[in-house]
Amino acid sequence: MSALLILFSILLIFAIPIYQSRRTRKGNIPSFLGTRTALNFELFILVAMIILPLTVKGQSLTYPVARRDTIVDNYFGTKVPAPYQWMENQNSPEVETWVEAENKVTFDYLGKIPVRKWINKRITKLWNYEKVGVPTPTRSGELFYSKNSGLQNQSPVYVQKSLAGKPRMILDPNKLSPDGSIALLSYEASPNGKYLCYGLSQGGADWEELHVRDLATGKDLADTVHWVKFSGIAWTNDNRGFFYSRFPEPKKGEALMSEAVGQELYYHKLGTPQSDDKLFYDLKDYPGWYVGGGVTEDGRYLFIILNKGTESKNKVYYVDLKDPGNPDLSSPVTPLFEKDDAEYYPIGNVGTTLYMQTTLDAPNRRMVSFDINHPDPKNWKTVVPESKNVIEQSLLAGGRVVVMRLVDAKSEVSFYSLKGKAEGKLKLPGLGTVGGMSGRYDTPELFYAFTSFLYPTTVFHYDFPKDPDLRRDKTGKSTEFQPPHVDFSPNNYETKQVFYHSKDGTRIPMFITMKKGLKLDGENPTLLYAYGGFNISITPSFSPTTAAWLEMGGIYAVANLRGGGEYGEAWHHAGMLSKKQNVFDDFIAAAEYLIKEKYTSTPKLGIEGYSNGGLLIGAVETQRPDLYGAAYAGAGVMDMLRYQKFSAGVGWVPEYGSSDDSTDFQYLIKYSPVQNIKPGTCYPPTIVTTADHDDRVVPSHSYKFIAEMQHDQACDNPVLIRVETKTSHNYMPTDKRIAQAADVLAFMAYNLGIKEAPAGK
Repeated sequence: MSALLILFSILLIFAIPIYQSRRTRKGNIPSFLGTRTALNFELFILVAMIILPLTVKGQSLTYPVARRDTIVDNYFGTKVPAPYQWMENQNSPEVETWVEAENKVTFDYLGKIPVRKWINKRITKLWNYEKVGVPTPTRSGELFYSKNSGLQNQSPVYVQKSLAGKPRMILDPNKLSPDGSIALLSYEASPNGKYLCYGLSQGGADWEELHVRDLATGKDLADTVHWVKFSGIAWTNDNRGFFYSRFPEPKKGEALMSEAVGQELYYHKLGTPQSDDKLFYDLKDYPGWYVGGGVTEDGRYLFIILNKGTESKNKVYYVDLKDPGNPDLSSPVTPLFEKDDAEYYPIGNVGTTLYMQTTLDAPNRRMVSFDINHPDPKNWKTVVPESKNVIEQSLLAGGRVVVMRLVDAKSEVSFYSLKGKAEGKLKLPGLGTVGGMSGRYDTPELFYAFTSFLYPTTVFHYDFPKDPDLRRDKTGKSTEFQPPHVDFSPNNYETKQVFYHSKDGTRIPMFITMKKGLKLDGENPTLLYAYGGFNISITPSFSPTTAAWLEMGGIYAVANLRGGGEYGEAWHHAGMLSKKQNVFDDFIAAAEYLIKEKYTSTPKLGIEGYSNGGLLIGAVETQRPDLYGAAYAGAGVMDMLRYQKFSAGVGWVPEYGSSDDSTDFQYLIKYSPVQNIKPGTCYPPTIVTTADHDDRVVPSHSYKFIAEMQHDQACDNPVLIRVETKTSHNYMPTDKRIAQAADVLAFMAYNLGIKEAPAGK
C-alpha cells in the first residue's frame, strides 16, 4: 500500500467521529442521498481537500482544491457549465471546509505584507473619533440619534429633551453580544418619545426581530415581532402601535438563502402577540414586489408604497386614519396611484393637501401638491419644477419645502414656500454631500449631515429665519451638533472634479483626491472606485481608509458611472438591463483616462467596488485584465445567471433582467463574471471579500468567482478570498470592519508597489 493511501486511511478513521460531531451541529444531510452514502461521499471530499491541495501551474501560491462538477445548465439551447453550483449550499460541510482553507491561505499571505501592521494601526487611529447620526425630532420635542465614541463595535442610541438638553443613552447594542454578532439594524421612537421600537439581527443579516423598550423604566416590553425584512417602523400618533413589513417564515435552516417573496404590511398593537397583528396589505398578486408603510407627521394618513423589486416606479395607496389620537384602523385602503408608470413619493401634508415628489413628466423629479381627494394629475400644482439638476431628497420642515439637488454629483440645498416661492439656499461648508436631512413641518429647524473626501461627516443644526421675507433676513444659521475631531490634516490634500468621455462619447464626471503638488508622472499608486447601478448616486464622503491611503502617497478616484442616479432617471436607465455594458465601458474609460493623463499607470492602478460595485469589478476585470495592477471586489453579484434564485435577488430583476427570459439571457451571459473567466489568462492580483451571514448577496457568488479564477489563473498573481464570520452585507462590528479594511488596503498597496509605511506617521 502506498504512503498516500495509508495516510488517507488513517485520516478517514480519525475524521469519522469528528465529522459526525460537526454533522450534529450543522443539521441533516439531504435525505435523497441516504445518510450513509452522503456521509462517506462528503468524508471523501473533506479528506481529499486536506491531503490533495491544488497547485495551478505557474503560481507561487497553493490553493485548496475546489471540486468541479459536471453540471451543465441549458439556457434556451445554450449549454453553460456550472462546476461550482454545490457552493450554493451554505450549510454544506464541504463548503465550510473549503472556506476555512481559503481563509488560511489568505491570512498567511496577508501576514507577510510589510505595511499591513502599520495600515491597521493607522486606520484604527483615524477611525477613533466620535460619529454622530442625524437627530430625529419627535412630536414631543425630543431628539433621538446614534453616537459612537470612536471604536465601539456598534453605535448606542441617545435621546435628549432639546437641543440644549443633556444626552441620555437609552440603548447600547454593544451589551447584546460580546463579539458584536447581534446587530442593531433599526430603531424608531414613538411620537410621544416614551417608547423605542428597535430591530435586532443575528450577524447583521437582513432579517430583523423587533422589540419595544419603555424609556421610562429602561426595560423591554414583552412584545416581539419576527421575520421582519426590508421594513420601516411607522408608529401611529396614539403611541399604541406601529406598522411594519414582514415575509412568511422561511423553512428551517434556509433563512439566509430563501427568496424574499410574499412581503406583507401589518400593524402591531402594543401588549398583544404577533399572531393578533392586523394585516393591511399583502402582495399575493405581485410576487417579487415590496410593500412599506409610513404615517404622516400629523398622524392623519397611512401611505402604502408598492415597488416592483428595486424599480423606482411605484404604486401608492392610503388609509385615512381620521383621528390621530384614536386612529381608525378599520378604514379602507384607497388607491392613489396604481399605474406604476412613475415614481410617486408623498413627503408630507398640510390638512388634506398632499406634497409629493414625482418623476411623472419629470425624469429629474419635481415637487407637486394636490388635494388628496382629487389626486388626478390635472389637479396638481407644481411647487418645485424639474431642472437639469436631479432632486435627490426633499421634505417639509420649518413650514417650508426643503429640496436637495445634485449638481454634477455635489449637493445643493434650496428652500421654497408651500406655494413654490424660492426662499434661498443653505450655505454649506464646501463642495460635498448633504445626507440624512430631518425636520418637522411644525418646528423651525433642520438637521443635516455634511461630508466630503476631506471633510469628516459632521451634523449641523439649522435655524430657519424668523422673518420669512428673505429680503430683510437673508439666511438662517447653521451650527455644528457634536462635531468630530479626527487625527487628519486635510489642508495637505485637494479634490478636483474632471470629466472624461466613455466609449460611446458620453461625458462622465470623476472626483480625484490627492496630495497637493503631487507630480503626475504615471508612478502614483491609485485606487479607482465606482458603483454604477440601482439609481444610487456616489457622492463625496470621508473615510478613514481613504485618509490613510492619501497619507501613503496614493491617489483616490471616484467615477460617477451610468446606472447611478447622479443625473436622474435617464442616467440610471442608460446603465441597466441590456445597457449594463455602458457601466463597464464608463469604468474602463475612467481607468484609461487616469493612465493617459499620467496620474498613474497600469501596474500602479487598483480598482475597487462593493455589492453591485463588486459585480462591476468582476466584469471589467474579466473584460480588460491587462488594464489594472490590482483588484478588490467586495460581496459582488458574480453569477448573473442564478442570482435571482436566492434571497433578495428576485427584487433586482427590474435592474438586471433574468436568465429565465431568453432575451435577457443573451446579454447577461456576455458579462456575468463567473461565466467569463477564461483559462490561460493572467488576471491582476485580486482579493474578494464576503460574509457568512450575507443574505443580500449570498456568499456563493464570491465563492464561485474565486474558485474559477484560481483554477484558470495563468500567472503568479495572487487570487484570494477573505470570508468574515458573524457579519453580513451591510453590517460589521467596528473591530472587524477595521480589520477587513486594513487587510484589503494592505493587499492593494503591496501589489501596487507600496512596500513601506510613510515617514512621520
